[in-house]
Amino acid sequence: MKNEKTDQDWQAELTPEQYHVCREKGTEPPFTGEYVDCKELGTYRCVACGKALFKSEDKFESGTGWPSFTQPADEESVATETDSSHGMQRIEALCDDCGAHLGHVFPDGPAPTGIRYCINSVALKLDEAE
Repeated sequence: MKNEKTDQDWQAELTPEQYHVCREKGTEPPFTGEYVDCKELGTYRCVACGKALFKSEDKFESGTGWPSFTQPADEESVATETDSSHGMQRIEALCDDCGAHLGHVFPDGPAPTGIRYCINSVALKLDEAE
């Protein structure tokens, strides 16, 4: 993680909901996020640091209530680590630059990857294609 800031810095820069999800590893309620049904073209960036995370062409409708992607924008976009919270083992997705919690990764996505990056809308900012 390259972008080190204090909790005070993050609280000043992010909305309370963004801070809760990105810094406290929270989750927005399903089907409430801005990008769940978004069909606009562009690049989804980290709301905390602006790093390019996902491309719209890799977004798909998973029916889970959160934006879902088959892969990150590139290999250096999204880091993963084991999440043992809530009495289960999951793979957490994090911004590789600032460490913001994005969501989780599941092995039930469509071809070609078979992976589903289940991401909180509040952790993203869509940079629409021109």
